[in-house]
Amino acid sequence: MAAPGGRGRSLSGLLPAQTSLEYALLDAVTQQEKDSLVYQYLQKVDGWEQDLSVPEFPEGLEWLNTEEPISVYKDLCGKIVVLDFFTYCCINCIHLLPDLHALEHTYSDKDGLLIIGVHSAKFPNEKVLDNIKSAVLRYNITHPMVNDADASLWQELEVSCWPTLVILGPRGNMLFSLIGEGHKDKLFLYTSIALKYYKDRGQIRDNKIGIKLYKDSLPPSPLLFPGKVTVDQVTDRLVIADTGHHRILVVWKNGQIQYSIGGPNPGRKDGIFSESTFNSPQGVAIMNNIIYVADTENHLIRKIDLEAEKVSTVAGIGIQGTDKEGGAKGEQQPISSPWDVVFGTSGSEVQRGDILWIAMAGTHQIWALLLDSGKLPKKNELTKGTCLRFAGSGNEENRNNAYPHKNLFAFGDVDGVGINAKLQHPLGVTWDKKRNLLYVADSYNHKIKVVDPKTKNCTTLAGTGDTNNVTSSSFTESTFNEPGGLCIGENGELLYVADTNNHQIKVMDLETKMVSVLPIFRSENAVVDGPFLVEKQKTLPKLPKSAPSIRLSPVTACAGQTLQFKLRLDLPSGSKLTEGVSSCWFLTAEGNEWLLQGQIAAGDIENISSQPTISLQIPDDCLSLEAIVSVSVFLYYCSADSSACMMKAILFSQPLQITDTQQGCIAPVELRYVF
Repeated sequence: MAAPGGRGRSLSGLLPAQTSLEYALLDAVTQQEKDSLVYQYLQKVDGWEQDLSVPEFPEGLEWLNTEEPISVYKDLCGKIVVLDFFTYCCINCIHLLPDLHALEHTYSDKDGLLIIGVHSAKFPNEKVLDNIKSAVLRYNITHPMVNDADASLWQELEVSCWPTLVILGPRGNMLFSLIGEGHKDKLFLYTSIALKYYKDRGQIRDNKIGIKLYKDSLPPSPLLFPGKVTVDQVTDRLVIADTGHHRILVVWKNGQIQYSIGGPNPGRKDGIFSESTFNSPQGVAIMNNIIYVADTENHLIRKIDLEAEKVSTVAGIGIQGTDKEGGAKGEQQPISSPWDVVFGTSGSEVQRGDILWIAMAGTHQIWALLLDSGKLPKKNELTKGTCLRFAGSGNEENRNNAYPHKNLFAFGDVDGVGINAKLQHPLGVTWDKKRNLLYVADSYNHKIKVVDPKTKNCTTLAGTGDTNNVTSSSFTESTFNEPGGLCIGENGELLYVADTNNHQIKVMDLETKMVSVLPIFRSENAVVDGPFLVEKQKTLPKLPKSAPSIRLSPVTACAGQTLQFKLRLDLPSGSKLTEGVSSCWFLTAEGNEWLLQGQIAAGDIENISSQPTISLQIPDDCLSLEAIVSVSVFLYYCSADSSACMMKAILFSQPLQITDTQQGCIAPVELRYVF
């Protein structure tokens, strides 16, 4: 027979039968009675003429903790599968994780059971895979997980709240659903009896699923793609651009973190250390407790004051500039992808360190930021804060002067003298004033080279060219993986290398010719994690298939008039809006976007007892006399006992007829609905 009440592939098809089961379980006394009731339920559901089959995972989704994407009907045949529809910000979802951990420790894929997390984001920020990766690490999630960023499966099954568990049989057939937290006993009861039922019928397979834990792919160091490193010559502290974590670390020479500023997410914010954010910072320079940072993907130069524990912007406007000359005050001067910085001295020779030289990668130039009033070669006196080009036409060429340029693509890995030497994409240099030598991070050759300016001889100092990570070795046996930056410390005895793709800082002892790894570790007083960014610009979520759509009576208005929509929505008795989660509304006008230009098209709903009024003013210049304005509302709320978080949505469509005739006062439109 067919599934009673079945509606396509939605969970509602299970509701009548499972409701009857759960009422019967309330009267059951012994475990044997409960087991028997569930077994009989499975006989009934398994006997339906047509399975309630779960849809296949869409192609192209991002997976974690697996060797490759998983297919319901290829990889999961013969398995009892628990789908956990969750989002990492939901406290109820977090509360459920210990139950899932306990279940996967009781039954493995060899026993015939597999848990798959289906991450179905509430907010745009939660759709980002890097943020989900952080949650996987933070909550030690070890089962496979898929990032269903568009909530395709959620909507196909008409899931309504976080968390929701869906238990599948060995054919991808839906057997049970559990909504909210606090159902550990039922979870274990349903899965254990399902395993027994289908084992009795020979339908459970013991094949293993290719599990590859994300946490096992991470290096032991807490760094992620460190781009640059520099030394504070006064205190011997190191400053590290932990580029992949979007933060700056100040560490003691033993590797203990003193300050962590920014991260773990990209952002652009000045202020105290705990609030400040960067976006893939690269070059760093430190003097007198002041650090300057090439905040590359923000197109800014930032200043970190270690004494005041504050971050400020000293150059750039936050968007990529195209100006190849400059000359404005730093904070008014657009710049383009600054990659490295170093202190220098102006022509006045009055003071040292009064210029910040900038490798401006985006325009292929060298720029200068005046840290005090001074004079550059062939330039007039410049005031403090001026930011301008010093060298480079802005053309991507290899040209030392006006003579014809050299071959831009003459790269290689050859030791030699002058132009006979070949490098490949070197990303960093540092000067050894003790030996009068230049060290080069020959990044794409995975080596450290040394150049003697007197003889122009360039030779390999360390690195075999192999990218396998050898953590402790001699110079001749050492390995690097795209080293991006380097600096001299300990009075010329040590060379520190940002071994970028190995996620480490390597320490080269120039006396003993040995290479080691600098251990990076936290101190109790260091703030290692900065703020998580909240997306400022709201993005319209996709409406669930189950969302009601209400078409309102047409309204006639003329140019200049203001329409008001009053929200009047009611939640189930005892429910309350979820704290820390913004319920919201959106105005859209598909095909007539001109209606919304310059208007407030989205907003939050902070209190269900005091809902906002949405205003829309008809523009003076109307491009059409008919349009439909849509009001989408998304409510995130908790049940009376806070056991489950839910999201409900509704769409109101308001037809508009625009006329030249002056209209009287338009009564507010009430948008009413009871969920």
